[in-house]
Amino acid sequence: MAPLTASAAGPRTPPSPPDEDPRWKKVIRTMRLNGFSATALIETLHTVQESFGYLEPEALRFVARSLRVPLSRVYAVATFYHFFTLKPPGRHTCVVCLGTACFIGGAATILEGVQNALAIAPGETTADGNVSLLSARCLGACGLAPAAVFDGAVQGNLTLPAVLEKIEGWAKP
Repeated sequence: MAPLTASAAGPRTPPSPPDEDPRWKKVIRTMRLNGFSATALIETLHTVQESFGYLEPEALRFVARSLRVPLSRVYAVATFYHFFTLKPPGRHTCVVCLGTACFIGGAATILEGVQNALAIAPGETTADGNVSLLSARCLGACGLAPAAVFDGAVQGNLTLPAVLEKIEGWAKP
């Protein structure tokens, strides 16, 4: 008779989450549905970011322990994919597309104008935590070029004045 393995013994209990935050239940559910397999790393990180808004160091350590993967691998995945962020996002997010159609349509000028107006670079958040600025290689909205995503909503045929007006509107209470 073969010895019992962890998988033959039934589902394993994950380590305790870092705190009592109820959002951890969703993260643990994702891992449980995938059998706490290391192959669920990307899906688990998506769930963490969806639940908490970003991937904080304690969350990465918890995922590494739970999926039994090296912390270095978790960090490698979290920093390789542009979707993941290790910093808390601003209250508002502006993602400027730099794909070919958008670039030809003036997206570089739009991005530069937003950078100057907010005094931040792509990947940064204003000091007051109000706006995060990001760039994307392609949004898949080439027919709307130049395009950007404002708080999750794609808008196209943009001009720098229209984008600056949108961002200035975020600053007003």
